[in-house]
Amino acid sequence: MGDSSSSVSVDIEIIPWGGQEEVVQTSYGPVSVFVCGDQGKPALITYPDVALNYMSCFQGLFFCPEASSLLFHNFCVYHIDAPGHELGAAAISSNLPVPTVDDLAEQVAEVLDHFGLHEVICMGVTAGAYILTLFSIKYRERVAGLILVSPLCREPSWTEWFYNKLMINLFYFYGICGVVKETLLQRYFSEQELRSTQSGKSDIVQACRRLLDERQSKNVMRFLQAIDKRHDLSEGLKKLRCRTLIFVGENSPFHQEALHMNAVMDRRYNALVEVQVCGSLVTEEQPHAMLIPIEYFLMGYGFYRPPQLSPGLGSSPISPTDSYISADLLSPESLGLKLKPIKTRLAADE
Repeated sequence: MGDSSSSVSVDIEIIPWGGQEEVVQTSYGPVSVFVCGDQGKPALITYPDVALNYMSCFQGLFFCPEASSLLFHNFCVYHIDAPGHELGAAAISSNLPVPTVDDLAEQVAEVLDHFGLHEVICMGVTAGAYILTLFSIKYRERVAGLILVSPLCREPSWTEWFYNKLMINLFYFYGICGVVKETLLQRYFSEQELRSTQSGKSDIVQACRRLLDERQSKNVMRFLQAIDKRHDLSEGLKKLRCRTLIFVGENSPFHQEALHMNAVMDRRYNALVEVQVCGSLVTEEQPHAMLIPIEYFLMGYGFYRPPQLSPGLGSSPISPTDSYISADLLSPESLGLKLKPIKTRLAADE
């Protein structure tokens, strides 16, 4: 890891979410971090999927009143965007080397050093989930818990490899063209949600399509190139001991990846929540399906929802590792097995 003293803020801008954006210089280039909340509270780190930023990937979840109350009451949230994915980003010079997934994980470590964060809870979506999982394997003592949405954990399958190569070529020659946008939307959303867009009933897909128009195609291509060359994390996952909550949409193209991750990890430390009628981007398509599992997950660390929304749940928030999360809190009953549209699996073969 590079010297944390090189992580110097060069730009601060007030953003509509009520926090501030800070561009942090790291050994692997600048990275935009949107900081929201009281920095004296425990830290929640987020990382979005390819071509998305913190706003397009997490606003559905964080704009839910119950989730907002739970998360912002207990945490200061640090939204890390992939390099060049922030709003208004300029194209990254083609003279700079394409980062590896290990570089991106080390960049996360330098961001934590910059803000003086020693232990955190991480929340990532698909490619972002892979980066934060790799970071947690490299720096186990710094990660108290993982919340992963439609995560990647193995090398690309032949199908994904072909898809990635096609997308990289399209980015290179045509930029964010119509085919690229539609392919990315199929990566994020279920067919039902996409059909709702065609009938004028879905705003989230239209909003995502507009955001993709603003992306720098070369920057997205670089992130996709890094993810395309990722390595298998299965052996590291077997040794991971931080509590892990995995969400996956049943219609996600990465559904089998989540099942594999759940199967190889020690089941004492992880739980899988499958969300029905949903694609990969559960945070946007079905954010309410995440509320009860996340609340029970965080209760095991001593976090709680404010009294006006969840009376009698405990005392003030504490450090994530100050208490032990009971296995009962990760049971199917606790995670809302009977609450549709959620169904919970604790093993891939069940």
